[in-house]
Amino acid sequence: MSWHPQYRSSKFRHVFGKPASKENCYDSVPITRSVHDNHFCAVNPHFIAVVTECAGGGAFLVIPLHQTGKLDPHYPKVCGHRGNVLDVKWNPFDDFEIASCSEDATIKIWSIPNQLLTRNLTTCKKELVGHVRRVGLVEWHPTAANILFSAGYDYKVMIWNLDTKESVITSPVRTISCHQDVILSMSFNTNGSLLATTCKDRKIRVIDPRAGIVLREASYKGHRASKVLFLGNLKKLMSTGTSRWNNRQVALWDQDDLSVPLMEEDLDGSSGVLFPFYDADTSMLYLVGKGDGNIRYYEVSTNKPHLSYLTEYRSYNPQKGIGVMPKRGLDVSSCEIFRFYKLITTKSLIEPISMIVPRRSESYQEDIYPPTAGAQPSLMAREWLSGMNREPILVSLRPGSELLSPRPLPEERPVFNSVAPASPQLLNQAEKLAAEDGWRPSSLPEKTPRWAGEHRLEEKRSWLTNGFDVFECPPPKTENELLQMYYRQQEEIRRLRELLTQREVQAKQLELEIKNLRMASEQL
Repeated sequence: MSWHPQYRSSKFRHVFGKPASKENCYDSVPITRSVHDNHFCAVNPHFIAVVTECAGGGAFLVIPLHQTGKLDPHYPKVCGHRGNVLDVKWNPFDDFEIASCSEDATIKIWSIPNQLLTRNLTTCKKELVGHVRRVGLVEWHPTAANILFSAGYDYKVMIWNLDTKESVITSPVRTISCHQDVILSMSFNTNGSLLATTCKDRKIRVIDPRAGIVLREASYKGHRASKVLFLGNLKKLMSTGTSRWNNRQVALWDQDDLSVPLMEEDLDGSSGVLFPFYDADTSMLYLVGKGDGNIRYYEVSTNKPHLSYLTEYRSYNPQKGIGVMPKRGLDVSSCEIFRFYKLITTKSLIEPISMIVPRRSESYQEDIYPPTAGAQPSLMAREWLSGMNREPILVSLRPGSELLSPRPLPEERPVFNSVAPASPQLLNQAEKLAAEDGWRPSSLPEKTPRWAGEHRLEEKRSWLTNGFDVFECPPPKTENELLQMYYRQQEEIRRLRELLTQREVQAKQLELEIKNLRMASEQL
């Protein structure tokens, strides 16, 4: 009889959660007290957006990521909805554009200025009017630019094309009307050709979004699903919900056969909703329970038992909602592979939690940072609507690296926001930044040497500090503005120190490679 060990070899077996210190949290944030089962938080490398309490309508806060500490009670809000805001999502291809949906049955697209907000933002970029009841969910398409999905309490999923000049859009390009009750969650596969949904009737549906037809539907009675998630390119679905005995449960499904789940696992008897998050780069699944302070994480594989428990991050502070930083915003120098932003209503606090792989080496860890999806769309809106599918454009997280699968940017993506350069020098700088981002006018050469690209990158960093143009920020007029500028300068100093450390590590690596080459040549 052969003996099988109870543990398995994994480089993520010792991953641990590291909460941020008090000074690196966001304090005195008036987090919403809505009972809606949503994240209420969205994060990108520049900003953190959180739904807040507001009298007379709905609002959310947009806080620069570096502006930690106690929040000013009069901090400007993004307000314009007539009802409570239920969901916010950042555009994955534009860090200064965010979508929000509300109980007033509208979706609004906001353009966030790259300087600090000085007053409430009330004018939206676009307004989408089509639902007849409140809108509970919004999701951006993962590969196509300017495609937005919304799900409302009218049991409909609507697809919107934002690549128009109209400020108010009243007709979606597609309406999916296959649900019989309120839609609880939506998830895309890697290239966005399939959409998975869960409904209040506890069924899981896999839908072709362009055709609007249901390809597969789960009618399994032993698992009542509330949230569903595509697991990258594994062709599997993960759902969270409850069992027949009302225990919280996770289930794994084959996306081509939803008749019976591949596996089920009961977790506990709590009543809070489980939010699943999947990291396709590390094949790790995170389960965050609403109302409890713990974060469980697992490793997913194609072979049985499919789901391998790693460990659990424990905390006494219950979370109201959760936000997740995209992979391109992580700190690779500290081997950070995931970062949560935990909303703690009882303390009016947003607490960052970093999931870290313990490593002794200070160099870049290639094995835990494979190529990941970048901030460049692989399709334009009209291409996706015509039936085309493309995988996401991959980038390397190594500092100073470039696109691994470069593709020209769509014409609809602006290089800057609506602010135009005010001098010929700024115009030249705009051309350099555009060239750095991959967009080239006909007068620019197609090929440039590597040192020229690095020089442009340094110039870009010297003009743009933490995503803010130093020429657009006026001098401080109040003590609060002076304090904010001070914190920004401190963050810039920290970033430069980290950059210096990374350059020193790169220099050591180059010296070691030269030494190895010399030894190899001597042996020959």
